[in-house]
Amino acid sequence: MFCIITSVKTVRRKSRRKPGEGREDGDCPYCGRRVDFLWTCPCGFCMCQSCMNDNLWGVTCNNITWECPDCDRIRSY
Repeated sequence: MFCIITSVKTVRRKSRRKPGEGREDGDCPYCGRRVDFLWTCPCGFCMCQSCMNDNLWGVTCNNITWECPDCDRIRSY
C-alpha cells in the first residue's frame, strides 16, 4: 500500500493537537495502520516507517535528516 503525500496543505490532520494529546500511539494518520513505531516531531506530526519510505523524496534530501512538513523543523533519523 502506498500513501504518497502530494501536498501538506491537503493532508494535514483535521485538528491541531498538542504533542502527546489525543492520539493513540501507533496509529499512522496517513495509512491508518497500527504500527509499533512512528516518526514524530514535537509539533505533533507523526508518520509510520512505510509512509516515510514512500515520501522520502519530499521530506529529506540527504537521508540523514528529515524536515517536518508541518513546522519545518529539521529532525534526525
